[in-house]
Amino acid sequence: MNLEDLVLISIDDHIVEPREMFDNHVPDRWKAEAPRLEMDDKGIERWVFQGQVSGSTGLNAVISWPREEWDLNPSTFAEMRPGAYDVHERVRDMNRNGILGSMCFPSFVGFSNGFFQGADDKDLALVMTKAYNDWHIDEWAASYPDRFLPLAIPPLWDPQALAAEVRRVAKKGALAITMPELPHVQDLPSYNNLEYWDPFFRAVCEENIVVCLHIGQGLRAIRTAPDALFDRLLLVTQVSAMAAVDLLWGPVFRTYPDLKVAWSEAGIGWIPFFLDRCDRYYLHSLGGKHDFSGKLPSEVFKEHSLACFISDPSALKLRDEIGVENIAWECDYPHSDSIWPNGPETVYAEMSAAGCTDDEMNKIVWANSARFFNWDPFELTDRSDATVGALRAKATDVDTSIRSKSEWRELYAARA
Repeated sequence: MNLEDLVLISIDDHIVEPREMFDNHVPDRWKAEAPRLEMDDKGIERWVFQGQVSGSTGLNAVISWPREEWDLNPSTFAEMRPGAYDVHERVRDMNRNGILGSMCFPSFVGFSNGFFQGADDKDLALVMTKAYNDWHIDEWAASYPDRFLPLAIPPLWDPQALAAEVRRVAKKGALAITMPELPHVQDLPSYNNLEYWDPFFRAVCEENIVVCLHIGQGLRAIRTAPDALFDRLLLVTQVSAMAAVDLLWGPVFRTYPDLKVAWSEAGIGWIPFFLDRCDRYYLHSLGGKHDFSGKLPSEVFKEHSLACFISDPSALKLRDEIGVENIAWECDYPHSDSIWPNGPETVYAEMSAAGCTDDEMNKIVWANSARFFNWDPFELTDRSDATVGALRAKATDVDTSIRSKSEWRELYAARA
């Protein structure tokens, strides 16, 4: 297969939510209480709501910055590449990277909506959570229904409201919901507590909604050395394994056979070791007390899982142990991990070096995601127009220059 003939779905990218996102989606009676952006005394724009203050608005949206400036900022929209927050510019950048479809995770509310969970007025927090979902589905994704896979955020503090929101957003076209890897880190019952989580799990199974466990929230469960820099946590892949242990060895995977879990931005290199360890524990240790209905734990894990990676050249050589049907690719735009604008070159080189066949390549870069999330990439786009080559042909004017944050500020001021 030629690189330009690839079709790419990135099953993990990110939105930096624009200033006006709540304007059209909060009922009039609550508009004055909606989250708002404020500039603090350090020149950092942050979202404020009910005493909650977000982190950096940009959340590592450093695409097109020089490497030496990368951090967890930008501090303002003026420093970002417009594709981070402008859906039209995002699609242009997707074209330049040869990406047909994208699922976009939130920024300021957190990957598991901890921002709204922390609000004192939970009724108002639920209103704003619904408004966020309506904006994502009805504005961001609906602007280009041929390019985006809609994703919802959860009201975690009320299991009945959570289940109701799953059913509501499913009717609006959402395909997935982003949830905490380890709920107990967020002061919620663990996934072992089905008395709390059963309404949610039944709802996602019945509505065919994928549960995305994006790496990040669970990192707070890791106690690192007190003098270690924060960025070392980003290397701790064991958090995904901890979450997998809870779901696989607890009641969840065995209680809900239709449950689908995407291990978003978790990588895939940890999975062969994890599955080998689980099977050995089941066959030769105390794990034999668990009932997997005649299956190995590794088989049950694969029945429920889609494992997502940005770059995992060594793990791709073990794709048969992971399950080729269980692997999906992601770009992570606009974060520092992102492989924009050379995503096709990177993943193609890694798959080729691993000896992937054309069929395996297609599964990894688009077909597995399309099947798992029930999204037809060719419903609105002809296959011939969906390839890397066809999309890049529409993006020859997209500027990929590296610019410092100060240079981006100058461009922002000029546009304004």
